[in-house]
Amino acid sequence: MKLSTLRSIGEKREKDFNKLGINDVEDLVRFYPRAYLDLTERATIKYAYHNDMVLIACEVTRLAPINYSSRRKIVRAFCSQDGFPFTVVWFNQPYVAQKLKPGEYLFYGRVQNKFGQISLVNPTYEPLDKNYRLKGIIPVYSLKGSLSQKVVRAAVKEALQKCDLSTVIPWQIVKKYDLPDLTRAYHEVHNPTSHQNKDNASERIALEEYFTLISAFKIIKGGKEEARVHEYTVTAAEVKEFSTRFGFEFTDGQKRAVNDIYENVYAPTRMNRLIQGDVGSGKTAVALCGIYMAVKSGFSAAYLSPTEVLAAQNYAVLKKYFPEYEVGYLAGGMTAKEKREMKARLKNGEIDILCGTHAIFQGDVEIPRLSFVVCDEQHRFGVAQRNALAEKGVGADMLVMSATPIPRTLSLIFYGDLDVTTITDKPKARQEISTSIIPESKYDDMLDYVRKETAAGKQAYFVCAKIDDDEEGSIISVTELYEELKNRLPTVRFALLHGRMKDKEKAEVMTAFKNKEYDCLVSTTVIEVGVDVPNATIMIIYNAERFGLSQLHQLRGRVGRGAEKSYCFLLMGADGETARERLLTLKNNTDGFKIAEKDLEMRGSGDFFGTRQSGKMLSDIKNLRYPTQVIFAAKKLSDDAFEGRYDDERLREAAIKKYESLKDVVLN
Repeated sequence: MKLSTLRSIGEKREKDFNKLGINDVEDLVRFYPRAYLDLTERATIKYAYHNDMVLIACEVTRLAPINYSSRRKIVRAFCSQDGFPFTVVWFNQPYVAQKLKPGEYLFYGRVQNKFGQISLVNPTYEPLDKNYRLKGIIPVYSLKGSLSQKVVRAAVKEALQKCDLSTVIPWQIVKKYDLPDLTRAYHEVHNPTSHQNKDNASERIALEEYFTLISAFKIIKGGKEEARVHEYTVTAAEVKEFSTRFGFEFTDGQKRAVNDIYENVYAPTRMNRLIQGDVGSGKTAVALCGIYMAVKSGFSAAYLSPTEVLAAQNYAVLKKYFPEYEVGYLAGGMTAKEKREMKARLKNGEIDILCGTHAIFQGDVEIPRLSFVVCDEQHRFGVAQRNALAEKGVGADMLVMSATPIPRTLSLIFYGDLDVTTITDKPKARQEISTSIIPESKYDDMLDYVRKETAAGKQAYFVCAKIDDDEEGSIISVTELYEELKNRLPTVRFALLHGRMKDKEKAEVMTAFKNKEYDCLVSTTVIEVGVDVPNATIMIIYNAERFGLSQLHQLRGRVGRGAEKSYCFLLMGADGETARERLLTLKNNTDGFKIAEKDLEMRGSGDFFGTRQSGKMLSDIKNLRYPTQVIFAAKKLSDDAFEGRYDDERLREAAIKKYESLKDVVLN
């Protein structure tokens, strides 16, 4: 059903909704609030924690003149609550000064507590009288363009009346487990009558989505095993001999992974396997053993990387370990002539191993005798992209790899269409990274340490959560930090890297950093996965409390890749027991899977899966709050439904639709 069928949505608003990924009425119903205004209880501001959202009744005593001198227009009000003084600040909202007068008000906003000075930032407000509207539990949605909270709330309310919100879970299962009404759950999530009802509704919707996703993998995987086309001739002894090229003994986990691949390539069906392992667990060596099985048997292989930086890095590795074979390279940054020449060589069968980026997917890329495909950092690619590469060769075996730590118990959700091998141990030569939480009082000492280490030839990463300035001033931006560090450490050579730069620019910066043309790299999380700079020994993460633990662990894994002792420094932008406990978990643990389990336990599934961990795979339940048990309940219901062989066409249609929706997705 089109959005234009809703009374409140015209052509302009429809385009703004499209920018949010909302293309029809069904999408709008699944556009869950990013937060809720809890206006059920009023707070006492002097007892509020930094970054708390609070509703307070207070008195505005006077307003300061608008400050036009800074880059942002600032309105400041001086207030009092039961004799306790504090300030309220609005950035870039000069009209507030015209509307606000001395008197009693209700304010709802975020508390800032810096060095004992308390303020509210950009709050909503209204005069304190008997007919106030700041009450109840109010949904807050993400916005684009001309959209306002009022417009979105009205549109969602109308959409709820027009959509078919009935469950796709077979009625026998609904009755057996006495499942709550799904339609009621949607209404409760968008218009909560209580916190408990909202949470129960979130669980019911999450249960439905996981049930559909797990059922989709059951249906697809059940019929997707393909008969083997390529007959391998490599022997186990030859593979073992190849493994000695790496100069170290494989761990038990690596040996198990190589054995799984070897068994797969001799099985009667094609391989579709995931190798997941922590940072530094040796997945690349395992993948190269798989490639060797193919080329030694007379076939060709392809190695896909998500960025040109990683592709170039992997190309160098392949050239090193396969000197007797022809290794080719294909990426978007090459000239048209270089691409034509490489495609011609591929078509003529001159290339044994092709390494590259998305450029490999192009229709005119022909890879004769392709039997083995490696997809590196699989979370960057969608199902269709993996399959598109595999289809370059009829019946090609597929090996995908991931260094993103995901709790072992949840891998069935992410990798439902793959067989999974997990490498849990690390090579003995891998160094532990010393992790510290740096208090503000030690910040200057830390910078001095960086200055001395870079003067001695070492390199460092400085990582920020955002590209642009934060309006509330609580999160430092990568551009702001870059300028600050250049001023603070004038003898240090700094480079800047972030996601808005073009791929070619990013590749040039990373290459220059790896070649030691820069001492320090100031970056967003674009350096998180796969980049290998052995000389980098220091990782500094600002506003560390803003990241998930697994993401912090990935960032930490960018150092400690050489022979030198490495360090990770965590800086907190906001204090609090929960934030400190989470960072202490990272400080005291080096096992990515244990960290992921703890992350899941502390944040809950809704937060955990709302992050880049899942990309867009689970975007249908982003912002919902629900416990991990919901996932296992969904698996139990799905198992029960399929074992009972309930012939439910609605479930089959919904599951196929869910799976198809993943095919065109590039996971973030």
